[in-house]
Amino acid sequence: MVPLASLSIPLPSLRMQALEAGPANGPLVLLLHGFPELSESWREVLPVLGAAGFRAVAPDLRGYGGTDRPKYGYDLDTLAADIYQLARYLQPSRPAHVVGHDWGGVIAYHLAAQHPEVVDRLAVINAPHPRVMARRMWNPAQLARSWYMFFFQLPWLPERRLSQHGGAAVPRAIRRALVDKSRVSEERLKPYAENFAKPEAARAALAYYRNSLRGALTPWGLRKLLRGYPRIRAPFLLLWAEEDIALGRELTYELEPWFEHPPLVRYLPGVGHFAPLEAPEQVATLLLEFLEDRAPASEAR
Repeated sequence: MVPLASLSIPLPSLRMQALEAGPANGPLVLLLHGFPELSESWREVLPVLGAAGFRAVAPDLRGYGGTDRPKYGYDLDTLAADIYQLARYLQPSRPAHVVGHDWGGVIAYHLAAQHPEVVDRLAVINAPHPRVMARRMWNPAQLARSWYMFFFQLPWLPERRLSQHGGAAVPRAIRRALVDKSRVSEERLKPYAENFAKPEAARAALAYYRNSLRGALTPWGLRKLLRGYPRIRAPFLLLWAEEDIALGRELTYELEPWFEHPPLVRYLPGVGHFAPLEAPEQVATLLLEFLEDRAPASEAR
């Protein structure tokens, strides 16, 4: 088993904490976690990528875990700029492979669209392309699944709910989204509770949702949506856990207009939203096939 190391990385925008596996001179793979998670979510994926010769690095995103928690800067441009800086800091001379789950996936799309020079290959797990989400968000079934996004817009109450009782709501929420709950122990989820037990950490995580929705409703945000989204140049893989309670399978369709290469979509049956936690072996295997260009030719349905 390839050991994990902890990194503290001084970026221009903030100091970022990360987990790392693999040789320092290997091709860089950045793994970006989602809500309400940490770099810990990649703990079982990192050694597999490291053993294959990749330098696999999973940061705590802005506001999470050991990474700095500024009061501001939770808009998508700034979040993507953090990862741009991270990629340039760790591997200045060539682009990185970028993998994102949930909110990490949203950031990865944005980075690949706005800064194509730093993204070699792009893989996303259970996060819809922003334009697909914008188009299908108002479907009644998806609106019902996305109720929590609107709840998160309320002042003070959501962070109180997340941080009370030592952050106990966070492991409960993650476990509700798992299909095979035996795959993820209570002990494994303790770091998530400890992080969200801090009200300022809960507030920072919620700022992702608050900035996203409120920004989309500004004149500038609406202009950006209407103007379109740059086509992503990097080869793209979407991994989709089919038992996602928050995001419908229809969000995986009609991706072709937003990518220069035919997108690959691979479905994970019997797996819930938190696929890197619940099915790390499947996730790691499919990522390696893609990153090593061993994936069979396929097109999104």
